[in-house]
Amino acid sequence: MLTAGKRLAVFSIREGKGGSIWVRAGSAFVNKDGSLNVLLDVLPLDGKLHVREAADKRDGAQAAGGRFPADAGLESGLIGGHS
Repeated sequence: MLTAGKRLAVFSIREGKGGSIWVRAGSAFVNKDGSLNVLLDVLPLDGKLHVREAADKRDGAQAAGGRFPADAGLESGLIGGHS
């Protein structure tokens, strides 16, 4: 459920030879009125983004159902200096 203050992860999902590759594209935050602020660090090549609840790095690949690069940035703090 989306509640005010919830931090979300934004991904661009690319299909590769070995399956889906999830690239961290930024973060999103839920506002009091239920709308979202989306802060992108990169732009997706295909124009598509996937937004989901942020997970800890240790179980991020399982929660998102895909492969993450080693530096996918799923730590529990804010990403890319956004505050």
